Amino acid sequence: MLKKLCQQYLNFSVVKNNLIITNSCVKCAPLTEPIPFSKDFLFRQMFDPTSCTYTYLLADINDKTAILIDPVIEWAERDKTIIEELGLTLKYAINTHMHADHITGTGRLKCLLPGCQSMISRSSGAKADILLNPDDQICFGRHNLQVLPTPGHTEGCVTYVCYEQGIAFTGDALLIRGCGRTDFQGGSSEILYKSIHTKIFTLPQNFKLYPAHDYCGRTVTTVAEEKILNPRLSKSLNEFVNIMNNLNLSYPKMIDKALPANKVCGLYEVHEEQKP
Repeated sequence: MLKKLCQQYLNFSVVKNNLIITNSCVKCAPLTEPIPFSKDFLFRQMFDPTSCTYTYLLADINDKTAILIDPVIEWAERDKTIIEELGLTLKYAINTHMHADHITGTGRLKCLLPGCQSMISRSSGAKADILLNPDDQICFGRHNLQVLPTPGHTEGCVTYVCYEQGIAFTGDALLIRGCGRTDFQGGSSEILYKSIHTKIFTLPQNFKLYPAHDYCGRTVTTVAEEKILNPRLSKSLNEFVNIMNNLNLSYPKMIDKALPANKVCGLYEVHEEQKP
């Protein structure tokens, strides 16, 4: 009888508000109930194996209006084909920040799909058809993304949030079990830590997070997972800064080519193709 009671005590747990209480020990639960997409919301995640960049296609299924997040120039034709095959109209090609590891595909897409406009945050210092400010809304059909400023990897990083669908596109600010480097383009470890903790980690725990890159084959995470399992962001600010200061990363091999092109957000390629 005593053995049975002891076993019951050891196995006792109470789950409430994503907290697990076991033997008087309290810890957050990394597993959360997923939010299903609405029936009129299209989501596609595409990949560039060279830079390990994710490009996201979102659309209103009924309205047929689409947007692309973080397109890569070498894959612009692929993106065009998918958009046309699905009978969509590309309204915006959007960047989460001014990338240093690849050239954006926005300029090429503007040539391939006339009527498409480029977007990037005003604080990035890059050029685009539309410069975004904090809390701006990007509308496509009945759906929209809200612009949250999340600087730190670069000065102009933003996160795009679709509250109805329970998703956020974090760019290079927050990666799966990691984060973007902070040693160039006006980066700051302190600012990145604050951005993630105040803008991303304050979203609902079950919101899915989609990064601009992953180098280990992972595709998605959640707010709850990263708050608990991210080996950098689950630490204190001082610990985080110390980690970031000792990464000893090599100089980005594409930066000298990518930044000049991305400073004009793909408009450079458009101008070049229009020359006689």
